[in-house]
Amino acid sequence: MSLIIRDSFLAETDPSLVLSLIVPHGIFEIPAIIIAGVVGFKIPYEDRSLFSRQKRANSDERRHKEYLTLASISIILIVIAAWIKANVTLKIAKAMLNSTKGI
Repeated sequence: MSLIIRDSFLAETDPSLVLSLIVPHGIFEIPAIIIAGVVGFKIPYEDRSLFSRQKRANSDERRHKEYLTLASISIILIVIAAWIKANVTLKIAKAMLNSTKGI
């Protein structure tokens, strides 16, 4: 994302154009990536019991349910972001390109 912003700045592109193309799907994509990262760090940190002799059956079930919930939310958000990128963002880009052709 920083490369896109840097390149658009160097090309003297209107910042509102860049933001209007990034923000619609970024609203869903960024939280999805953060949630996926949380799950990725949380699983090894909390599942130390797999390597120890202590077993906590009731908390294991609760944690696995929490992991699946967070992973499902992340996947749903990524699918929504992909749909927005494929449908909404393309329409915004086409509309903006058509509006600048008259200049």
